Amino acid sequence: MNKKHSFSVVSFFSGAGGLDKGFELAKFAVPWANEYDRTIWDTYELNFPETVLDKRSIVEVNPEDLPPSFDGMIGGPPCQSWSEAGALRGIEDHRGQLFFEYIRLLTASRPKFFLAENVSGILFERHRKAFETILEKFASLGYNVSYALLKASDYGVPQDRERVFLVGYRTDMGIWFEPPSPDRKHIRTLKDAIYDLKETAVPAGGIRSGAELSQAPNHEYLTGGFSSIYMSRNRVRAWDEPSFTIQAGARHAPLHPQAPKMESVGKDRRKFVDGYEHMYRRLTVRECARVQTFPDTHVFVYNNVANGYKMIGNAVPVELARRLAVKIWSDLSNHADVPPNWDVRKLGPLKTGKSQRIDVRKLLKEA
Repeated sequence: MNKKHSFSVVSFFSGAGGLDKGFELAKFAVPWANEYDRTIWDTYELNFPETVLDKRSIVEVNPEDLPPSFDGMIGGPPCQSWSEAGALRGIEDHRGQLFFEYIRLLTASRPKFFLAENVSGILFERHRKAFETILEKFASLGYNVSYALLKASDYGVPQDRERVFLVGYRTDMGIWFEPPSPDRKHIRTLKDAIYDLKETAVPAGGIRSGAELSQAPNHEYLTGGFSSIYMSRNRVRAWDEPSFTIQAGARHAPLHPQAPKMESVGKDRRKFVDGYEHMYRRLTVRECARVQTFPDTHVFVYNNVANGYKMIGNAVPVELARRLAVKIWSDLSNHADVPPNWDVRKLGPLKTGKSQRIDVRKLLKEA
């Protein structure tokens, strides 16, 4: 481990490393990570050469497989089960149940803190009971648990992306996590993020060799048609606006801001502006990475361009992760025995940027 780090984390559901990169930039060491998707392994290992990558399903990982000591566990259990765009099966889906595998390993190791990220759909009323169960389980392990719905554009990310973050500090530390204050006065735009890349885009040729990709690293965009669902609403943001959410599906990538916004031609129907059809293209893989605030040195390795979009769309924006990590670093470095706020707020509608706390003493009493 690099000696300049005094705190370390292990990472689960690591993906292309958006969360890990943010923590690394905030001076945390990441000595060990776990990722089961083989299409991501080359990308992760290229960008985190000092991290041991465990390639098994989390179900197969035992506590003794982890490093002997570390300060935190981070990760984003698969979100499809909770996503508004998915089946919304929640905890009934085997992917939703992977949350409990994360909790299993947290139970055995009990580091100073944990961070878990998921889609905003986990807060839907239909998932209320399952979400409460997850929160109560975390709290019953002896963690002061906070959760917050955060908008990425409030934290230096040029994108309208909302995600839920759960952070727990061990109760013996006597502190709660509060997210850093949002900055809504300096919203980054597409021009800030990708204007200098406007001449670098090349159409993807379906499947390409590694040699071809190395000549144009990640500057490809997916070609092909647009579904009726895609054409049901405008997919173009202007240069002076933040991007739409970067999604994991290549065909759902936002369109480049060089084109005019799509015209409405009926209920849930849009079209490209006549005479400008040639200007409508999806953002490239690298442009999506910029919107997700990955540094240009973070290279994505794939044969099929769809895998590049998938890796990036599933990631936590690096800058958002970094700002959360900086706050956690500060809390770990400066924490005092501050009496926690035991006022319990019932789970209810959660406004973006607001956090809620779970009273572990009340939960234990009721158990």
